[in-house]
Amino acid sequence: MTGTKSHTESVHIVGAGLAGSEAAWQVAQSGIPVTLHEMRPIRMTEAHRTDGLAELVCSNSFRSDDAANNAVGLLHAEMRRLGSLIMRAADANQVPAGGALAVDRDGFSAAVTTALQDHPLIDIRRTEIDGLPPADWRNVIVATGPLTSAPLADAIRLLSGEDALAFFDAIAPIVHKDSIDMSAAWFQSRYDKVGPGGTGADYINCPLTREQYDAFVGALLAGEKTDFKEWETNTPYFDGCLPIEVMAERGHETLRHGPMKPVGLTNPHDPTVKAYAIVQLRQDNRLGTLYNMVGFQTKLKHGAQQRVFRAIPGLENAEFARLGGLHRNTFLNSPKLLDAQLRLRAEPRLRFAGQMTGCEGYVESASIGLIAGLYAAAEARSTTLAPPPATTALGSLLGHITGGHIETIEPGTRSFQPMNINFGLFPPLAGPPTKKPDGSRLRGNEKTVAKKQAISARALVDLDRWIADNLHIAAAA
Repeated sequence: MTGTKSHTESVHIVGAGLAGSEAAWQVAQSGIPVTLHEMRPIRMTEAHRTDGLAELVCSNSFRSDDAANNAVGLLHAEMRRLGSLIMRAADANQVPAGGALAVDRDGFSAAVTTALQDHPLIDIRRTEIDGLPPADWRNVIVATGPLTSAPLADAIRLLSGEDALAFFDAIAPIVHKDSIDMSAAWFQSRYDKVGPGGTGADYINCPLTREQYDAFVGALLAGEKTDFKEWETNTPYFDGCLPIEVMAERGHETLRHGPMKPVGLTNPHDPTVKAYAIVQLRQDNRLGTLYNMVGFQTKLKHGAQQRVFRAIPGLENAEFARLGGLHRNTFLNSPKLLDAQLRLRAEPRLRFAGQMTGCEGYVESASIGLIAGLYAAAEARSTTLAPPPATTALGSLLGHITGGHIETIEPGTRSFQPMNINFGLFPPLAGPPTKKPDGSRLRGNEKTVAKKQAISARALVDLDRWIADNLHIAAAA
């Protein structure tokens, strides 16, 4: 970033979830004052439980931390290079999770909250913005997420000239570890994979026989579900966070090939018998006292959840710290409504970040908060910031949000949907690798692995060059 700060007018950021918190950090670290507005605890949401900034709601996992072979792991690496507060707090509060980066929820939120409260250029105000931000706020980031308060959502909807799309996210239950029967369950990561802070034995596994699996699926489908309100009846789910009973409705064996797949695991209590299906639980806090049921997000009513999930071997006496639930997610038709710097075309003083823009996932939301913060800081300095290269994870995700989708051909409809970062968003390699370092030809899955690794290596080289050319900070792995 180049140029000299022309004034010190505050950047206003509405919403202190992961995107808003990251945006505030990036703006303040650029030397620009920030006013961060958060309505909790003055007004709570349907899903949040605390007044902590960057509170994690659906899961405690940031997913894979493998920067060489996984797109979200690559996004982790890029954000670390850009001085991300969210990644710093995640790394400082990680809990074992195989190849994934999972965090202690409370410790993570506390770390983000403390960092923002202690920053001399950040003023946190606990109040609801119940309409469009005041006209004299000339540089605003709206990062209110999937649970945007109705008055603000309505104001944005009126200003943008079209309705926001919406879908449901489901939340998985959390179990007290000491209530799990370890004579039936055991610790093991799939294929004994060792991840950040892990040992290769980071998940609790509960095995089911075929008869138990059949009974579980039947009970899951028969269990009483949450009723939707009239205005919710046509709201779809996001495919990346389907309720487990919705997955089961797609076919009796679907769960065995999804969250309950039995591969890569051996029951030490009876190594000769292969489980027909396996339920995994992942550590949810640093103390290791809470475990969440991986992939078990649900819309079952609470009574049905306890009855159905306690039929799983090892969970017969499970005590739940939190049962599953649903919350509604709202997002903009960003390619149409936002410009390349995430500003609302109808009112460019408003910039959007996080899930509202149509990215899905904690890391993706935080990354869009990061780039929105850098854009806002540049604008405060009366300079411009070149977009991150499309070859990077950050640039490819930003490209999807601001126009990288394919528009539907049906009049009056649109195809833009929330998206997790994935290698399909990256531009293709000029010359995909065909040979191994020893000169032998790549075959089968080796080609896919080599391609991902080449895309990741290109991304980090291009990101470091962009940082050096635009931000004048030292790239740090």
